[in-house]
Amino acid sequence: MKDALHVSKENYLKAILEAEAEGHDVIPATLAHWLEVSAPAVTMALKRLKRDEYVKVGADGIVRLTAKGRETAYRTALRHHLIERMLSEIFGMEWHAIHEEAERLEHAVSPTFEARLLEKLGGEGSCPHGNAVLPESPKKKQKRGELRLSEAEDGKSYTVVSLQERDPKLLLFLHRAGINPRLKVRVIRQNYDQTVVIETPTGEAILGRPAAEAVWLKAAKG
Repeated sequence: MKDALHVSKENYLKAILEAEAEGHDVIPATLAHWLEVSAPAVTMALKRLKRDEYVKVGADGIVRLTAKGRETAYRTALRHHLIERMLSEIFGMEWHAIHEEAERLEHAVSPTFEARLLEKLGGEGSCPHGNAVLPESPKKKQKRGELRLSEAEDGKSYTVVSLQERDPKLLLFLHRAGINPRLKVRVIRQNYDQTVVIETPTGEAILGRPAAEAVWLKAAKG
C-alpha cells in the first residue's frame, strides 16, 4: 500500500475523472483500490478536496468532480498523455514501462513545457497503449466494433486496439504474454474457468479474466 503523502491531489482528481469516463460510479472504496491507499487516507483526502471545492460527495456516497476539480483533473490527464507519447515517440521507451514513469513526471511539467509538448505532438493522438487522453466507456468502444478479449470468439483473429493502463504490473504481464498494442492475435479457446488461450507471434499464452478484460480488440482484416 502506498504512503498517503505520496498520493497527490492531482492523482485523486485524475482517478475520479478516469473512473467517470469508464462509466463507474466513484465511491471512496474505488479510490482506495485504484490508488492503492488505505480507506482512512481516502477519507482525509476527500475532506481536503471538498474543503477546497474540487469535489462533492452526494448523499448516495458518490464522489463527483466540481468544475474546478474537472479542469485540474483534465490538465493532469493531458500531461500524463503527452509525457507517455514523448517517452515513446521521442525517446523510444518501451510501451509497457512508460505509464509508471509518466505518473511520476506528470506533476513536474510546467505550463510552458506542456505547451511545447502539445505543439510537438498534438493533442489528438493515442498513447502507446492505444488510449486517448481520457479512457472511453465500454459502450463507446463497442459502437466502433471493439470488444474485450474475454468476449472474443474461438478460432478468430483480432488486432489489439488498446490496453487498460492503470496497473503497471498488468502492462508488464501482458507484454511478457506477447500482447502488444496493434498486434494481431488469434483466440484459440475460451475456457470454462474463464481463462482464454491465445496465439501471438511469440507463441501461445493463457490469460485469466482480469487480464483478458483489460485488452480491447477489433476483428482483424484479411
